[in-house]
Amino acid sequence: MMPNCNSKIHRGGQEAGRRELVSRSLQSAQHCLEDQDFGTAYAHYLLVLNLAPELKTSVKETFQFTLFKWAEELDSLARIQDLFNCYEQALELYPDDEVICNSMGEHLFRMGFRDEAAGYFHKAVKLNPDFADAKENFYRVANWLVERWHFIMLNDTKRNLTYLKAIENAVRSGCKSVLDIGTGTGILSMFAKKAGASLVYACELSKTMYELACDVVAANNMERKINLLHLKSLDIEIPKHIPERVSLVVTETVDAGLFGEGIVESLIHAWEHLLLQPKPKNQDFSTGNYGRVIPASATIFGMAIECKEIRRHHRVGMQEIAGVHLSNSVQFFSPTCASAGSEETVEPYTTEKLSRIPGGYIPLTEPCRVMTVDFNNLQELKSLAARKPWKLSLPVIEGGILDAVVVWFVLQLDDEHALSTSPSEETCWEQAVYPVQGLPDYSVKTGDTVLMEVCCQDCYLKIQKISSLPSKCGMDISERDDTLGLGNEAELCDALAGLQTTSKQDGNAQVCVLESTEIALLNNVLYHKCFKAAMDKVLSALNPSKDSQSMDVDGHDSGMNLQENQNKSFLDAAPDPLYVLDVSEGFSILPIIAGKLGPVRAYSSVEKEQHQAALNVISEANHFPKETLEFWLSHLEDESVVLQRPKSDKLWSIIILDVIETSGLIQQEVMEKAAISRCLLHSGGKIFPQYVLVYGMLVESESLLLESAVQGTEPTLGFNIAPFINQFKVPVRVYLDLSTLPCVPLSKPAELLRLDLMNPLLNSSSREVKVEICKSGQVTAIPFWYHIYLDEDHSLNTSDESSHWKQAAVVLDEPLQVQVGDELVLDVQHHKSNICITIRR
Repeated sequence: MMPNCNSKIHRGGQEAGRRELVSRSLQSAQHCLEDQDFGTAYAHYLLVLNLAPELKTSVKETFQFTLFKWAEELDSLARIQDLFNCYEQALELYPDDEVICNSMGEHLFRMGFRDEAAGYFHKAVKLNPDFADAKENFYRVANWLVERWHFIMLNDTKRNLTYLKAIENAVRSGCKSVLDIGTGTGILSMFAKKAGASLVYACELSKTMYELACDVVAANNMERKINLLHLKSLDIEIPKHIPERVSLVVTETVDAGLFGEGIVESLIHAWEHLLLQPKPKNQDFSTGNYGRVIPASATIFGMAIECKEIRRHHRVGMQEIAGVHLSNSVQFFSPTCASAGSEETVEPYTTEKLSRIPGGYIPLTEPCRVMTVDFNNLQELKSLAARKPWKLSLPVIEGGILDAVVVWFVLQLDDEHALSTSPSEETCWEQAVYPVQGLPDYSVKTGDTVLMEVCCQDCYLKIQKISSLPSKCGMDISERDDTLGLGNEAELCDALAGLQTTSKQDGNAQVCVLESTEIALLNNVLYHKCFKAAMDKVLSALNPSKDSQSMDVDGHDSGMNLQENQNKSFLDAAPDPLYVLDVSEGFSILPIIAGKLGPVRAYSSVEKEQHQAALNVISEANHFPKETLEFWLSHLEDESVVLQRPKSDKLWSIIILDVIETSGLIQQEVMEKAAISRCLLHSGGKIFPQYVLVYGMLVESESLLLESAVQGTEPTLGFNIAPFINQFKVPVRVYLDLSTLPCVPLSKPAELLRLDLMNPLLNSSSREVKVEICKSGQVTAIPFWYHIYLDEDHSLNTSDESSHWKQAAVVLDEPLQVQVGDELVLDVQHHKSNICITIRR
């Protein structure tokens, strides 16, 4: 009896000791929190939860708060491994906590681990489908992880059927072992297995797509028949990953410019290390002892076009914007042009679906064959990168403005089956666009010649040094059978020698590379006029003597000294200037416009040194005193706290916030920024914009359905893919051009929401809106756009033709049949940047 009694006493003593330690640790954790010693507090909570798991529920919220604060501190100290260790410990204690999962995902996403972040966001949404933060995070990362073209391509029945038939032909002719490079969802691998291939391997580099392919293959009962490898094809080794060389490689690792996804590099490696030797010439494919590739070859075509929409996104079209003279000493370029002289590997083209480009386009030349590549010829593939640039000449058949060269291709899968990405075809593909920049004159007329240089470099097809040659130069190309001008033609070389064929930059000019959306913003005349008028109204009210002190000058050299003296006297006479802060994202000349409206100290939040240098040059061209324009971030000790007073004893007259992303979404945390901004304004000061109205309408659009989710098993030829890839569908489609979206409006536009940055009492983060149906049909989506009110007299419509903003649309999970006269109720909710709309009758 005594030993047993002693053990009870011992256990009792242990329990009392445990309770005492837990109690003391909880007290210590609380004291540490009061002292903001989050690291020590976190250590105490870990001890408590390990000693007393029964307290998990009661201390959960405080533990979460401590974890998040400590994680922020570790992040700021760049102690990344410690940060992730903390989250892993927390998730061991709370494996089903959606808030911790979401927070872990946010840290991973900020550090560039998007695949891993998506996993945590996805888990958080599964744990709590109503958790708005996690849903929004997942939607944002889903757009990046599973790019929207996956849905469009899988819904393209013609494309899928053409690939299936070409693969069936190859397998029937003896190709029994297949490697699918860049398998995506695994559809081409399943085609190969269905066609009768005995051995099928598939590789995929993206972790998300690899896991998705595993699920798809298993759902189609092929997990034992298809060997999936989470590898880049360049890393596949024989016999380590596959036992022997295969007889067929299938791939669709092509982008709008054909080579941009690395097909040439991967096929060179495949021919050298993974494929059987190619069939000798003049021998049929009667046996499987030879290797081959699907697609077999491709022919690239090009054409010069006039297109206002491309022009306004890649060339600044004016010398003066709202009274601000844009100096000739600054040359603006978009990234596609800048890539020509860049050491970095930058995609040398943009992509557009020309059949849906706003305003359309005008062909200036006939389509011309740029080049053909044989994917079954190793030597030809290897010679592509080494090939010297060659010249191409296209006769002009229609006069106009030379805005771009567009490129598409015909993918020859085998002798019988081909796919075209031509703008005149009904295709899921976009075309590659090479904007023309840096020419003294862009006009061409019939009989002129468009000249360019073509090369394959850094895995890209590059078309550069685009220019025009007037017909009077005497080059008669019209009599030739082939419009492909070769580099060794003496007449072409002579003509080129005397011509400016490249964007010759003035040696003294400040080069400024802007995103295409930033160039479109500079070209948005109404935007700058509205801001100028609205700012002038506020500054005039705050400084009644401003009218006699206007800095609006014409920029003539003769008035420079007088103007500088005037500006100096203004600032001397007005020791207390008005402060304007522009925290809109990207390149903005609004601070310079503000600086021309009187004694103003204007602060720009641009970050890039090149952008700051360009703004300084423009300021000098407009004869500003140096102190008129300053760069706000250089004044901040902590760049994460952008919204603060201009000086300890000063407040802002105007704060300009970015409310709408160019994608068509509301900027994240804009209402929180507005709340801080309201506290930083002096009496009579304003936030721009003051309020925003969200408008929307009900439409029927098959295009939006096809771009948002895979529509059952029919387009994928009976294979069950839709439920798996549709996990990554997002309810809001962004970067839309409503003017060219194929759709039928079923209702009139209606006001959905009001976001008031100056008066929070007028805000509506959720609202019910009644809408009457004016045309019978199926509601598939609700496109929405914004009216941005700088004040009651000055507003901007983001769906205008000149707008640099795109539109967005909520796509319904299930189409809704409606009749004329029906009245529907829209439940509209706004959370961060996400607009959620549900419909009920």
